[in-house]
Amino acid sequence: MTDQPGPLEAELLELALQAAGRAGSFLLEQRPADLGVAATKSSSVDVVTEMDLASERLITGFLTEHRPQDGILGEEGASFAGTSGVRWVIDPIDGTVNYLYGLPSWAVSIAAQDDGETVAGVVAVPARGETFRAVRGQGAFLGGRALHRRPSPPLGEALIGTGFNYVEHRRRHQAEVARDLIPQLRDIRRSGSAAVDLCDVAAGRMDGFYERGLAPWDYAAGELIAREAGALSGGRPGDGPGPDLTVVASPGVFAELQPLLEGLGAWHD
Repeated sequence: MTDQPGPLEAELLELALQAAGRAGSFLLEQRPADLGVAATKSSSVDVVTEMDLASERLITGFLTEHRPQDGILGEEGASFAGTSGVRWVIDPIDGTVNYLYGLPSWAVSIAAQDDGETVAGVVAVPARGETFRAVRGQGAFLGGRALHRRPSPPLGEALIGTGFNYVEHRRRHQAEVARDLIPQLRDIRRSGSAAVDLCDVAAGRMDGFYERGLAPWDYAAGELIAREAGALSGGRPGDGPGPDLTVVASPGVFAELQPLLEGLGAWHD
């Protein structure tokens, strides 16, 4: 770990903090009482609200104003290549169904990548009044508090987070994996937001997390935050996190959980 971030990483972190803060305040304060579904994506239960779209416009507008040469990859359609080597990976509301129903586990997730590697990440969880942040090689923080993952328990005493896809055949298999996994753990939690779950691993509130079917905007910021708090991350054995499988956990739990998920077929439908 270096003493302080370089000027580029510091700039990217500050912009991500400002953008996430603005979007989080907007979403918390301006949520309509009659909020409804604006569109659907992979299935009829995979929803987008008008606030997802407005939040993404707010974030991308702010970032392009300050760094117009950067690329953007946003969940709700904002996507263009830049010329600077920097790309912003944005989830304007991670946990949209929670937000739609008025549940608190939703987040604004913003990661900055330099030449394809995530160098700064911010996850704001406005309903909990929390903002997580990390810069590569600089540790992870919640406000002014440095974050450290929990010491690794035996797998049978581990609390593991997960999520389920919105496509029926995929979530059916995910439920079968969870059925076989639960007897081998302390328990499973499903918050509805991968970004929140990854930050909870970083904060020592869970021992690990896994999910199939995540997109880069779901995990880019949270995975960096968890790694900087001492967790390990990957996908299938030998792979990094990705759409087939994302696994993040304290080192001892990771060493047992990843091969177990491989054997259970958590990486396929």
